[in-house]
Amino acid sequence: MPVAMEEFAIVPDPDDPRLTRTLEGIDHEGRTVETAVVMERPLTLFLNGQEIVTMMTIGDHPDYLAVGYLLNQNMLRPDDEITGIDHDEELEVVVVRTRRETNYEEKLKKKVRTSGCAQGTVFGDVMEAFSTVRLSDRAVLHTSWLYQLTRKINTAPSLYLKSGAIHGCVLCREDKPLIYMEDVGRHNAVDKIAGFMMLNGIPAEDKIFYTTGRLTSEMVIKTVQMRVPILISRSGFTAWGVDLARQAGLTLIGRAKGKRFVALSGAERIVFDADVSAVPEEEGRRHRKSALADDAV
Repeated sequence: MPVAMEEFAIVPDPDDPRLTRTLEGIDHEGRTVETAVVMERPLTLFLNGQEIVTMMTIGDHPDYLAVGYLLNQNMLRPDDEITGIDHDEELEVVVVRTRRETNYEEKLKKKVRTSGCAQGTVFGDVMEAFSTVRLSDRAVLHTSWLYQLTRKINTAPSLYLKSGAIHGCVLCREDKPLIYMEDVGRHNAVDKIAGFMMLNGIPAEDKIFYTTGRLTSEMVIKTVQMRVPILISRSGFTAWGVDLARQAGLTLIGRAKGKRFVALSGAERIVFDADVSAVPEEEGRRHRKSALADDAV
């Protein structure tokens, strides 16, 4: 049974004073201006007694970020019992404790830096687990849902609209955005959602994942690790990301702007039920410029 959740149960809070800072500068005409910039701070993650990684993050939802990171790196198992999560804001540390004893000293030596911003990493055995995942073959995506999702997400209050320099990820079901997370790195945003899903027992087989960033190998791997069968972006693709999506049977949709989108994997899940003529069209030049801007980050 799907878990009932309200639309936008969690959303970014652009008015949170911890997340942005106002700085003074000059604009293109030499006038003095004030602008909001995103805060970036380190967070060191421990699993039981072992230091795992120091991440650069905006600092919200450290518990979800920590659990999601460990889950997506196969350091936590889906059936692990988490006995505690402690966050010390002053020391910039978060500690996750599990019933199962863990020791990942050797695992930490085998890692691959990904194309994700803020130095994303994946560990060697993640790909071994990736090849065993089977995504739901009952999931569908109605194009009417897609158009409603992009409109709702793009107009929701966010740090991106306030200050830019940030990525957003949204967990959705049908035409409803449920959990909206932002961070300086797209991998952090997706890890926060993965952590929320694990800690709250949210099933993945009927969900849709939306990201503002590129559809890279890292984004595909993390979405498949989470067992979410559909991944959508307003941005473009990398070739390896597409290859991995096809290998996993993931529905991969990019360039989702206005009435346009491109599906390069899993098109059999798409149900064309929308009246495309009723969907607003972006102007071609504006569409191309915004697509290039998205791909540049």
